[in-house]
Amino acid sequence: MTRHTTRATTALRALNEVDPAMAALGLWCTHRDVDTGPTASTYGQEIRYGPAFDSVPRHEQIGLAAHHILHAALRHSARLDAMAARQLDHFDKATWNLAADAIVNEALVAVGYALPRPAVLLTDLLVTPSQTIPPDRLLAEWDVDRLYIHLMNGPDARQRTEGIIKSKSFIPDLSPQAAPDEGGHDAAEWRAHVTRAMETGRMAGRGMGLIGHRIADLPVPATPWETILRRLVSRAVTQTPQPTHRRPARNWIAADSLARETGTPTPAFQLGTTRQTDIPRIAVGLDTSSSIDEVRWSLFMGEIAGIARRTGAEIHLLPFDESVETAVRLDPGRWSTTLATLDTKRGGGTDFRPVIAAAKRLAPSIVILLTDLEGDPGPAPRLPVIWAVPDAARLPDAPFGQVISLAR
Repeated sequence: MTRHTTRATTALRALNEVDPAMAALGLWCTHRDVDTGPTASTYGQEIRYGPAFDSVPRHEQIGLAAHHILHAALRHSARLDAMAARQLDHFDKATWNLAADAIVNEALVAVGYALPRPAVLLTDLLVTPSQTIPPDRLLAEWDVDRLYIHLMNGPDARQRTEGIIKSKSFIPDLSPQAAPDEGGHDAAEWRAHVTRAMETGRMAGRGMGLIGHRIADLPVPATPWETILRRLVSRAVTQTPQPTHRRPARNWIAADSLARETGTPTPAFQLGTTRQTDIPRIAVGLDTSSSIDEVRWSLFMGEIAGIARRTGAEIHLLPFDESVETAVRLDPGRWSTTLATLDTKRGGGTDFRPVIAAAKRLAPSIVILLTDLEGDPGPAPRLPVIWAVPDAARLPDAPFGQVISLAR
């Protein structure tokens, strides 16, 4: 592996003329030649060019280099790795790659790039022959995480996706593994890079800068949902000392002892404190209704495992649809086995009133509902409620509690 590419040098130099925005973004990537592997591939912010790159026509080399620069700028490697961590065994790397390639290719074609054929586009994945949807509208509505969940949703969608992969001879070119010596940039840094690059392109009047502001998949420096949920749960289960008449405060004991020794007046009595409960308790409602497909189910199971792993709380799992199944207690030492052998009925409608009532009977510190929020929430309970939903693009409103998205 060479330190810097020679194969793609001409293509990268050409970007300065045809697309100032992509040329600027390319400066933040590492470009290397490799002796084996695909024509080109992305590893984090490192782009690798294989021997077959030499045989690609020059105009397609420019498009191929831009394709991988955009993968890096949109942080597709890091986001692929994050989705894989959430879904564990249910993650489909090829489908996620397909979604990422479709967004990147549609954006490049929209500004006039030539790509090696057959290249998969957003219109291939989302538009049927009887429909007419402008590509710029698709780019403005779909990000890669939402598109991946859409492609994995339902048996017909999976069959159509597999058909597209076969017809396009699609080969994944994106890896979740970054290069060992890569410096790395987070979402906020890449957002800044992209913003400056797109402004440069817009002022030049050509290339990606003309449409960059309309791409929904741009990296957004938002707080990850795991951090938000961890903060909310930690706040709810924090033990707040409460006054108790069972024992005096420690400083009163010391002051009383000193008063006895010195013969001074006895100080006014001060109450001691104690915890409200010995162990905080969390009630987790798991939506098992027919609207929860396998992708959403795997996201929910991954989050339940995360809650059990990150907190020392007593966790009660409440599978529900229109009613509540038997509560399952996740003991600290056996929660992974319990989740692996969990057997719940799937299907039916959704009613949140029974599960919230069942949670209230447990007197928990907080209630977490893993759901798509399609159902009757009922009246607001007098305890903290978190609605954890899988789709960020269509984040629903809740009449009470706080809604967070599991999509990013």
